Amino acid sequence: MKTPGEVLREGELEKRSDSLFQLWKKKRGVLTPDRLSLFPAGPGARAKELRFHSILKVDCVERTGKYVYFTIVTTDRKEIDFRCAGESCWNAAITLALIDFQNRRALQAFRSRQEPRAPRPVSAGAAAAAAAAPGTGPPRPAPPLTRSPRRNLGLDQPRRSRPRGRAQEPRGRAGSPKPPAAGAAGLARCAGALTY
Repeated sequence: MKTPGEVLREGELEKRSDSLFQLWKKKRGVLTPDRLSLFPAGPGARAKELRFHSILKVDCVERTGKYVYFTIVTTDRKEIDFRCAGESCWNAAITLALIDFQNRRALQAFRSRQEPRAPRPVSAGAAAAAAAAPGTGPPRPAPPLTRSPRRNLGLDQPRRSRPRGRAQEPRGRAGSPKPPAAGAAGLARCAGALTY
Protein backbone atom coordinates (compact mmCIF):
# COMPACT_ATOMS: atom_id res chain seq x y z
CA MET A 1 0.00 0.00 0.00
CA LYS A 2 1.29 3.41 -0.91
CA THR A 3 1.56 6.09 1.72
CA PRO A 4 0.25 9.57 0.86
CA GLY A 5 3.70 11.16 1.29
CA GLU A 6 5.52 8.68 -0.96
CA VAL A 7 6.96 10.31 -4.09
CA LEU A 8 6.04 8.38 -7.24
CA ARG A 9 7.70 10.72 -9.72
CA GLU A 10 9.59 13.97 -9.65
CA GLY A 11 10.84 16.09 -12.50
CA GLU A 12 10.22 18.94 -14.90
CA LEU A 13 7.05 19.65 -16.82
CA GLU A 14 5.46 22.79 -18.25
CA LYS A 15 2.05 24.27 -17.50
CA ARG A 16 0.22 26.66 -19.80
CA SER A 17 -0.60 29.88 -17.97
CA ASP A 18 -4.15 31.19 -17.65
CA SER A 19 -3.05 34.66 -18.75
CA LEU A 20 -3.94 36.31 -22.03
CA PHE A 21 -0.78 35.12 -23.80
CA GLN A 22 -0.98 31.53 -22.47
CA LEU A 23 2.75 31.09 -22.11
CA TRP A 24 4.34 27.79 -21.11
CA LYS A 25 5.91 28.00 -17.66
CA LYS A 26 8.40 25.44 -16.37
CA LYS A 27 7.44 23.72 -13.14
CA ARG A 28 9.00 21.06 -10.98
CA GLY A 29 6.37 18.40 -10.51
CA VAL A 30 6.13 16.03 -7.56
CA LEU A 31 3.63 13.19 -7.97
CA THR A 32 2.39 11.36 -4.86
CA PRO A 33 -0.42 8.79 -4.51
CA ASP A 34 -3.01 11.49 -3.73
CA ARG A 35 -1.84 14.68 -5.50
CA LEU A 36 0.32 16.42 -8.07
CA SER A 37 2.33 19.31 -6.60
CA LEU A 38 3.72 21.96 -8.94
CA PHE A 39 6.64 24.09 -7.75
CA PRO A 40 7.58 27.19 -9.75
CA ALA A 41 11.11 27.55 -11.08
CA GLY A 42 11.78 30.72 -9.05
CA PRO A 43 12.74 30.57 -5.36
CA GLY A 44 10.30 31.52 -2.63
CA ALA A 45 7.16 30.92 -4.68
CA ARG A 46 4.37 28.81 -3.30
CA ALA A 47 3.57 25.34 -4.67
CA LYS A 48 0.20 24.61 -6.27
CA GLU A 49 -1.43 21.28 -5.53
CA LEU A 50 -3.85 19.34 -7.66
CA ARG A 51 -5.44 16.80 -5.35
CA PHE A 52 -6.73 13.68 -7.07
CA HIS A 53 -10.18 13.94 -5.47
CA SER A 54 -10.66 17.12 -7.54
CA ILE A 55 -9.33 15.61 -10.81
CA LEU A 56 -11.78 13.96 -13.16
CA LYS A 57 -9.41 12.64 -15.84
CA VAL A 58 -6.28 13.11 -17.91
CA ASP A 59 -7.36 13.92 -21.42
CA CYS A 60 -6.19 15.04 -24.89
CA VAL A 61 -2.82 13.31 -25.05
CA GLU A 62 -0.93 14.34 -28.18
CA ARG A 63 2.68 13.72 -29.15
CA THR A 64 4.31 16.26 -31.46
CA GLY A 65 8.05 16.44 -32.02
CA LYS A 66 9.84 16.44 -28.70
CA TYR A 67 6.80 17.19 -26.47
CA VAL A 68 3.79 15.29 -25.21
CA TYR A 69 0.78 17.56 -24.59
CA PHE A 70 -1.99 16.58 -22.18
CA THR A 71 -4.88 18.16 -20.30
CA ILE A 72 -6.03 17.54 -16.75
CA VAL A 73 -9.78 18.01 -16.35
CA THR A 74 -10.98 18.86 -12.84
CA THR A 75 -14.33 17.96 -11.31
CA ASP A 76 -15.57 21.52 -11.89
CA ARG A 77 -14.73 21.04 -15.63
CA LYS A 78 -11.70 23.32 -15.59
CA GLU A 79 -9.01 22.27 -18.07
CA ILE A 80 -5.32 22.66 -17.24
CA ASP A 81 -2.87 22.15 -20.09
CA PHE A 82 0.57 20.60 -19.61
CA ARG A 83 3.44 19.50 -21.78
CA CYS A 84 6.51 17.45 -21.00
CA ALA A 85 9.46 15.95 -22.80
CA GLY A 86 8.42 12.92 -24.84
CA GLU A 87 10.61 10.47 -22.92
CA SER A 88 9.44 11.63 -19.46
CA CYS A 89 5.90 10.13 -19.77
CA TRP A 90 4.35 12.42 -17.14
CA ASN A 91 0.90 11.87 -18.65
CA ALA A 92 1.10 8.10 -18.12
CA ALA A 93 2.42 8.45 -14.55
CA ILE A 94 -0.36 10.90 -13.60
CA THR A 95 -3.02 8.71 -15.25
CA LEU A 96 -1.85 5.57 -13.43
CA ALA A 97 -1.66 7.39 -10.08
CA LEU A 98 -5.16 8.84 -10.64
CA ILE A 99 -6.62 5.42 -11.48
CA ASP A 100 -4.94 3.90 -8.41
CA PHE A 101 -6.38 6.69 -6.24
CA GLN A 102 -9.89 6.26 -7.67
CA ASN A 103 -9.72 2.48 -7.18
CA ARG A 104 -8.65 2.86 -3.55
CA ARG A 105 -11.44 5.35 -2.92
CA ALA A 106 -14.05 3.09 -4.55
CA LEU A 107 -12.82 0.13 -2.49
CA GLN A 108 -13.07 2.15 0.72
CA ALA A 109 -16.63 3.21 -0.17
CA PHE A 110 -17.58 -0.39 -0.95
CA ARG A 111 -16.12 -1.68 2.30
CA SER A 112 -17.89 1.00 4.32
CA ARG A 113 -21.23 -0.06 2.79
CA GLN A 114 -20.53 -3.74 3.49
CA GLU A 115 -19.68 -3.34 7.17
CA PRO A 116 -22.57 -4.54 9.32
CA ARG A 117 -24.27 -1.73 11.10
CA ALA A 118 -24.93 -2.05 14.80
CA PRO A 119 -28.63 -2.68 15.44
CA ARG A 120 -30.47 0.23 16.95
CA PRO A 121 -31.97 -0.33 20.37
CA VAL A 122 -35.69 -1.00 20.17
CA SER A 123 -38.07 -0.10 22.96
CA ALA A 124 -40.11 -2.90 24.56
CA GLY A 125 -43.39 -1.44 23.28
CA ALA A 126 -42.16 -1.20 19.69
CA ALA A 127 -40.84 -4.78 19.80
CA ALA A 128 -44.18 -6.10 21.10
CA ALA A 129 -46.12 -4.19 18.43
CA ALA A 130 -43.83 -5.52 15.69
CA ALA A 131 -44.24 -9.09 16.94
CA ALA A 132 -48.03 -8.79 17.05
CA ALA A 133 -48.40 -7.22 13.59
CA PRO A 134 -49.27 -9.76 10.87
CA GLY A 135 -46.98 -10.04 7.90
CA THR A 136 -43.96 -8.64 9.66
CA GLY A 137 -40.84 -10.68 9.68
CA PRO A 138 -37.98 -11.34 7.36
CA PRO A 139 -38.68 -10.32 3.77
CA ARG A 140 -39.44 -13.13 1.37
CA PRO A 141 -37.33 -13.55 -1.75
CA ALA A 142 -38.92 -12.52 -5.02
CA PRO A 143 -40.32 -15.38 -7.13
CA PRO A 144 -38.16 -16.37 -10.10
CA LEU A 145 -39.05 -14.92 -13.47
CA THR A 146 -40.95 -17.32 -15.69
CA ARG A 147 -40.13 -15.50 -18.89
CA SER A 148 -36.93 -13.88 -19.99
CA PRO A 149 -36.94 -10.08 -19.85
CA ARG A 150 -36.14 -9.99 -23.57
CA ARG A 151 -39.33 -11.91 -24.35
CA ASN A 152 -41.39 -9.50 -22.27
CA LEU A 153 -40.11 -6.62 -24.39
CA GLY A 154 -40.45 -8.53 -27.64
CA LEU A 155 -36.71 -8.28 -28.26
CA ASP A 156 -36.13 -11.97 -28.83
CA GLN A 157 -38.31 -12.15 -31.93
CA PRO A 158 -36.83 -11.44 -35.35
CA ARG A 159 -37.59 -8.03 -36.71
CA ARG A 160 -39.99 -8.04 -39.63
CA SER A 161 -38.88 -5.82 -42.41
CA ARG A 162 -41.02 -4.37 -45.13
CA PRO A 163 -39.95 -4.96 -48.70
CA ARG A 164 -38.43 -1.93 -50.34
CA GLY A 165 -40.35 -0.30 -53.11
CA ARG A 166 -44.01 0.63 -53.02
CA ALA A 167 -45.76 0.89 -49.67
CA GLN A 168 -48.03 -1.94 -48.61
CA GLU A 169 -51.67 -1.42 -47.76
CA PRO A 170 -52.52 -1.73 -44.09
CA ARG A 171 -54.28 -4.99 -43.30
CA GLY A 172 -57.27 -5.68 -41.03
CA ARG A 173 -57.61 -8.54 -38.56
CA ALA A 174 -58.33 -11.29 -41.03
CA GLY A 175 -55.81 -10.11 -43.59
CA SER A 176 -58.35 -8.18 -45.68
CA PRO A 177 -57.46 -4.65 -46.74
CA LYS A 178 -58.80 -1.88 -44.52
CA PRO A 179 -61.16 0.54 -46.19
CA PRO A 180 -59.72 4.03 -46.45
CA ALA A 181 -61.22 6.27 -43.81
CA ALA A 182 -62.03 9.77 -45.03
CA GLY A 183 -63.18 12.23 -42.39
CA ALA A 184 -66.40 11.69 -40.40
CA ALA A 185 -67.93 9.37 -43.02
CA GLY A 186 -64.98 7.05 -42.84
CA LEU A 187 -65.08 7.12 -39.05
CA ALA A 188 -68.82 6.25 -39.07
CA ARG A 189 -68.17 3.32 -41.43
CA CYS A 190 -65.38 2.03 -39.18
CA ALA A 191 -67.54 2.42 -36.06
CA GLY A 192 -70.45 0.61 -37.73
CA ALA A 193 -68.20 -2.34 -38.59
CA LEU A 194 -67.26 -2.87 -34.93
CA THR A 195 -69.37 -5.30 -32.94
CA TYR A 196 -69.74 -4.90 -29.23
